Amino acid sequence: MSNRIFRFNDDIDTDQLAPGQYMQGGIRAIAQHCLESVRPDFARDVKAGDILIGGRNFGVGSSREQAAEALKYLGVAAVIAPSFAGIFYRNAINLGLPVLIGQVPDQVKDGDFAILDMENSQLCCTTHKLNITLEPLPDNLALLLADGGLVLHLKKRFAAQLNNKSHTKGNS
Repeated sequence: MSNRIFRFNDDIDTDQLAPGQYMQGGIRAIAQHCLESVRPDFARDVKAGDILIGGRNFGVGSSREQAAEALKYLGVAAVIAPSFAGIFYRNAINLGLPVLIGQVPDQVKDGDFAILDMENSQLCCTTHKLNITLEPLPDNLALLLADGGLVLHLKKRFAAQLNNKSHTKGNS
């Protein structure tokens, strides 16, 4: 199934992703206003599985994790950009939102359709029959994403450790 592309320019910042005036309303209110300063209808138009293509320095600004959380709440499947602000990148991974580094050609436009193959680090733009190779995630980050983010990964890891300890005690 192809998902729609939403394309943005360089330097999309955390204030645009998670406007400060909506912080007291929780993630639902924040998400409803995500990116409205650059695309007023984004939160209304984006659907689960859609892919956001950003420009350089995506997620620059404050350390607010709600910037990545708003995109995940809206159902964005992944953000692809040539570069990310470090804190946004790590917040996204920790929350289970795939962020991939790649150069998406200008011919891939807003509203085009694509399929993301995370396992092979490929974006297939079905509109233009174009395969774009993305930088593979390091194994440890891919594992975090596969588990749904840092908290779920740690729960799984600790549960496995407790399970191993209980089996070891039973064999003593």
